[in-house]
Amino acid sequence: MGSPKRHRDNLAALPLVAPFLLVYGALFIWPALQMLALSLTNSQLTLPGEFIGFDNYVKLLGDRKFGTALVNTLYFVGLTVIPSTLLGLALAMVVHRLKGVLQAIVLACFFIPYILPVSTVTFIAWWITDTANGPLGQFVRAPNGDVQLIWRSVPLFLPAVAVLTIWWTVGFNVLIFLAGLRTLPVELYEAARLDGANRRTMFTNITWPLIWPVTALVLTIQLIIQIKVFDQVFLMVSGGRVDATMVLVQYIYTVAFQRNQGGYASTVAIALFVLVVTVALLQYQLLRLRSAK
Repeated sequence: MGSPKRHRDNLAALPLVAPFLLVYGALFIWPALQMLALSLTNSQLTLPGEFIGFDNYVKLLGDRKFGTALVNTLYFVGLTVIPSTLLGLALAMVVHRLKGVLQAIVLACFFIPYILPVSTVTFIAWWITDTANGPLGQFVRAPNGDVQLIWRSVPLFLPAVAVLTIWWTVGFNVLIFLAGLRTLPVELYEAARLDGANRRTMFTNITWPLIWPVTALVLTIQLIIQIKVFDQVFLMVSGGRVDATMVLVQYIYTVAFQRNQGGYASTVAIALFVLVVTVALLQYQLLRLRSAK
């Protein structure tokens, strides 16, 4: 049993955390429980249905479109998370070496795409790759020499969206890494220079070990964001082969709003939630083991 003082401290802290707990419970816990309950029914999106137990989960195991969406999502995560993190670190190190107004201008150039709405980003991508007038439209060709429609090609679609996503979001990673680089002690680098260390040695033995906690943070954030990808995939696939390039959140949208199957869409959403938590915990443990070495 805790001491009376600790008990009083807990009571004093309760009013301070109560607003957060209420908002968190109302906006996350309660909807999550409602979604879990809905996944056990055959409800439509707006109409109640009958309780069917775990039939939706059994159906999910044999759903080929869910399997395709899952594989595409994991493939997209592999294409974006690590490359975006490493590129963000490299660009942050370049920006960190700049000074004054030049640093501010270069940082703004990297960060401006991040504040653009997804509709603008996809419009830019369509314009750049337009086969008639786009700057890159004539350079992407099929093996037979014909101009390749990037956003209509299944093998090229997700890699192209991954490149677009990295360009769009890497500015956020640069900003976080730059904040981390500014906290590193200058004295260590000065001592390394006096010992004759080159840039590669300083990065390997000073920068990389000290910046690792920030790297782990960026990796975790990118993993959670990219595993829930939807907007850019949905907009760029318009009119294309939706099933072959579908990702999980897009599949949830299709089941819920196009097929009007609220119960089954909730089941897919629960599966996505479990996937996010599982992958995030696995990555956290791997990063923790890396930090302990």
